[in-house]
Amino acid sequence: MEGVYRFLLTTPRWWAINVFVLLAIPFCVFMGSWQLGRFEDRVESHRTAEEKVSEDQREAARPLAELLPVDKETSGEQATATGRYGKQLLVPDRELDGKRGYYVLTMLRTANDKALPVVRGWLPGDADTAKAPAAPTGEVTVTGALQASESPGSDGVSAAGGLPAGQTGAISAASLVNLVPYEVYDAWVTLAEADAGMTAVPAKAPQDTGLDLKAFQNLGYTGEWFVFAGFVVFMWYRLVRREVEFAQDAELGLTEELTSEPTEPADAAHEESKASASPTA
Repeated sequence: MEGVYRFLLTTPRWWAINVFVLLAIPFCVFMGSWQLGRFEDRVESHRTAEEKVSEDQREAARPLAELLPVDKETSGEQATATGRYGKQLLVPDRELDGKRGYYVLTMLRTANDKALPVVRGWLPGDADTAKAPAAPTGEVTVTGALQASESPGSDGVSAAGGLPAGQTGAISAASLVNLVPYEVYDAWVTLAEADAGMTAVPAKAPQDTGLDLKAFQNLGYTGEWFVFAGFVVFMWYRLVRREVEFAQDAELGLTEELTSEPTEPADAAHEESKASASPTA
C-alpha cells in the first residue's frame, strides 16, 4: 500500500499541491488568531472604558476649557461650565432602561458666546415640546459628564432626516450648526443630576471602545479563517483519495486505454469489396 502513495513525493504536480497546503494552513491559522486577538482587544477596551466611566463620575469636576478637545481620555470626565440657557431642542428615539423616549437638549451660551449642548434629562414617549420643561433663567453653572459629538447611525443615534422643527437626530456641532444662531462646541454634557421631572442620562463610553459591529466582524472573520484551514485539509484529503483509487483501479486493470485512431482489419475491407463487385442472381 505504501507504494500507492509514492506519487505524493515523486510527481511535480503533487509537489506543488503539497507546498500550497503547507503554506495555506499556517497562514489561515495565523490570520484567524490575529482576528481573534483583535476581538479580545476590543472586549478589553470595552471593559476598561466602562470602568473609566464609573470612575469619572466620582472625580471632581473640572472647567470645560481644561478638557477640550474631547478624546478617549477626557470623554466621560466631569466638566463644569457657566452661562445662560438659550435655544432648546428635542432628541427623539432615545432609549433609557429599555424604554423609548427623548432627550431635552438646551444650548448653554458661555462667556465667549459659544454654545455648549447640555442634555438636561430624558422623558418617556414621543418627543413633545409641550411636555419638555423650560430651562432655568439667568446665569447657571452646570456639571455633568463630557461627551464627544455623536455620529449619525452609530450606537442608537438616528441617521434619519426630515425631523420636525425643534428636533435633532444627533448631538454634534455639525448637526446643530444650522439649527442654532451661534457657534457650537464640538462636545456636549449630560447633567449628573437631571432637572426636575426628568431622568438623568448616563454617560457613554467613547466610540470605538465598545462591542460594536467591528468587534463582531473580527469574531466572524476568526471563524472564517479557521473554516478555510479545515477546507484546505479536506480538499487535500479528497484529492489524495481520488488519486489512490485511480492508481488501484489501474493495477487491477479496471481502467480502459482509448486508442486515438481505430482501424479496420484489411481482410474485412477486402471481403466487403468482393461482395459489392459480385453479380446478383
